[in-house]
Amino acid sequence: MTSSSLRLGVDIGGTFTDVVLEKEGVVFSAKILTTYAAPEDAIIDGLKQVCAKADVTPSDIGQIIHGTTLATNALIERRGAKTALITTEGFRDVIEMRTESRFEQYDLNLTLPEPLLPRQMRFTVGGRIDASGETLVDIDRAEVEEVVEKIAEAGFESVAVGLIHSYLNPAHERLVRDVLAERLPDVAVSISSDVSPQMREYERFNTVVANAYIKPLMASYLGRLEDRLRAENVTCPVFLMHSGGGIISIESAAEFPVRLVESGPAGGAVFAAHIAARYGLDKVLSFDMGGTTAKICLIKNQTPKTSRVFEVARTYRFKKGSGMPISIPVIDMVEIGAGGGSLAHVDALRQIRVGPESAGSEPGPACFGRGGTRPAVTDADLILGKLDAAHFAGGSITLYPDTAREAMNDHVATQLDMDTVEAAFGVAEVVDENMANAARVHAVENGEDLAEYTMIAFGGAAPLHAGRLCEKLGVARLLVPPGAGVGSAIGFLRAPFSFEANRSAYMKVSGFDERQIATLLAELRAEATRFVRTCDAHSPIETEYKAYMRYTGQGWEIPIALTQAQAEAPDAEIFEALFTEQYTKLFGRPVAGMDVEITVWAVNATTPPQPVARESGASGGRPATASGTRRVFEAAAGAFRDAAHYARFDLDCGATVDGPAVIVEDETTIVIPSSRTATAQPDGCIDIIQIGSRP
Repeated sequence: MTSSSLRLGVDIGGTFTDVVLEKEGVVFSAKILTTYAAPEDAIIDGLKQVCAKADVTPSDIGQIIHGTTLATNALIERRGAKTALITTEGFRDVIEMRTESRFEQYDLNLTLPEPLLPRQMRFTVGGRIDASGETLVDIDRAEVEEVVEKIAEAGFESVAVGLIHSYLNPAHERLVRDVLAERLPDVAVSISSDVSPQMREYERFNTVVANAYIKPLMASYLGRLEDRLRAENVTCPVFLMHSGGGIISIESAAEFPVRLVESGPAGGAVFAAHIAARYGLDKVLSFDMGGTTAKICLIKNQTPKTSRVFEVARTYRFKKGSGMPISIPVIDMVEIGAGGGSLAHVDALRQIRVGPESAGSEPGPACFGRGGTRPAVTDADLILGKLDAAHFAGGSITLYPDTAREAMNDHVATQLDMDTVEAAFGVAEVVDENMANAARVHAVENGEDLAEYTMIAFGGAAPLHAGRLCEKLGVARLLVPPGAGVGSAIGFLRAPFSFEANRSAYMKVSGFDERQIATLLAELRAEATRFVRTCDAHSPIETEYKAYMRYTGQGWEIPIALTQAQAEAPDAEIFEALFTEQYTKLFGRPVAGMDVEITVWAVNATTPPQPVARESGASGGRPATASGTRRVFEAAAGAFRDAAHYARFDLDCGATVDGPAVIVEDETTIVIPSSRTATAQPDGCIDIIQIGSRP
């Protein structure tokens, strides 16, 4: 075996760090509690475990692909670098003024989130670029030098530069960057025309500030990780998963760490898309539930839905509009604070609430016996019989049922005059309903009917809750793939090398300029291709083109996919027809008599996806033989039932399992309700179907 054939995937989550090693098509995995103080410690621990399981040495590894929540957590917890913003005179307060949108329209006491940087950390310079990219007022280098001197005296570690209309003409931003480099060579600098060259100054300024805020932190972490890997004789290249579902070099990740903000969940969506392609599924609901959050994503035609703006650190129960907008390419998903570690409490109205606060890995849920005293979703699952206290995480973590019951009693049951089981049932139902509501809203916003979808569930906690979620959503079919407990890390190994370049260039269809468009798209293609070549110098590169379009006067655009021929020879009538078709599909009908405008152009360069062997699927054969039974609380019945117990890897291809049942493996447990029946597939997937329906 050559070392290049060994690939390692690493996903640092809020509770667990997942490590997977792929050897000759076989995946070896380990699940370790995340070490917050030094995240690289858990990676090295997991690396050693999977190498031992695969009977290889760390030096045999040929490639590492890494995703992490560190960037997200730094923004949420506000523990980034001491950062300054330099912006255009008159625009100092843009990131604090936000937009005119109110995410709670009727809340008279609405509290807006604080900006990432307070006012005293924001500086202004003269000079002005207009909306067409022309220079109205030249920038004064001497004035810039005065501002940089103030920044030097204050001891800032990182500087963000966001000037008005720099996405059209970056000359002023580059001058500021040059002055900073000359005066403060050791200070990290981010300019918005490189990080997010798109219109809308609030989103653009916020994105460059976020990039600058986490840049020193991520550079330090990536440097420490490389040092630790070298100490273990691991000298292979390290790549990072980015939020758009592709892989970039460690150098690009260090320069643009804001693109790592949703890297872990993106890996999960890629994993689900790979399974969808294997089974020929065109409509899939990806459900990823880990220790801290749950992520739900729509996947159509084996491709996750993408967006170019998303929010982090929402302050109102993850309500859209209450967080920090980040304007980068990202897989579009809804993320809520509903994981195994999400903490439950009773509010002032005597209602059970779950999340978004999480117990994380330190101390973890009460049942971990690490000092946690508040009940989490994992505690509820243990009380309800969904988890085996002696075999959690393959027996590497012992659970303590008495501690879970005590926490549930103290914080939920006694306050609501319930017994322990009823309180645990309430916690489980609340978290399941929170996830179901999030999925319903996400589907409605995208004009989709979830009854037509197949759910693919992964993440350590998802298989425990997916059956009940399907009942709530009316989803008839559920697939739980092998390696579901470490699905995102496996997804890293399935992702292509890719990079999306985008740029704002406003144009109405009535003023369509074919030459300008063709030139712009060619420049974006060259930029995106250059980034991919830093990772892979030889593979062929495919390109995907998009134009973001809207009717004149509308506030937001919709993405319109273009073929290469349409990008190289743009035609106004074709562009308008494509927009009308997509707009009608989303909103029911076009708007007659209105001009159409294009605001943003994007080109994604990617290496070809891995070939996927189609799975024919096995129909149900003889019933599987249970190894025993377990008392499991069934939500639909509101009572405990005797559930048959099966070991996942003892199930033969075609073996069937009728609910209620549990199918156990090291990283997770699949709970099958009475309303479902399951069949083991040739590739190891468990295909769970509603009784009376057909796939």
